[in-house]
Amino acid sequence: MNRFNRRTKWLGGGVLALVLAAGGVAVAVAAGGDDDAPLTGTDLDRATQAALEYTGGGTVIETEVGDDGAAYGVEIQRDDGTVVEVQLDSSFKVTGDEADDDGAAGDDDGANDD
Repeated sequence: MNRFNRRTKWLGGGVLALVLAAGGVAVAVAAGGDDDAPLTGTDLDRATQAALEYTGGGTVIETEVGDDGAAYGVEIQRDDGTVVEVQLDSSFKVTGDEADDDGAAGDDDGANDD
């Protein structure tokens, strides 16, 4: 019976380790993904100001927390109709930008209509 108890303990410990590991992976995936939550409050104000200064003006059409690896993302439609997404770090410093791949705001087909 002693051998049976030892095997049961090892099996139970192994199952518990697998359950804990799977739970940790699920939490890491959930925390690491884009949550597409809009910015609010002071974060919204600071990110908007930094992004508009970077682009030289325009209209903010969308903001996001944790977008594409950046702490914040701000989508701006410029006066010429082009849309750019500005990525910011947690100190609201611009880390990059990219043309919006969905097309200009209000453009239903997403095509580049140059």
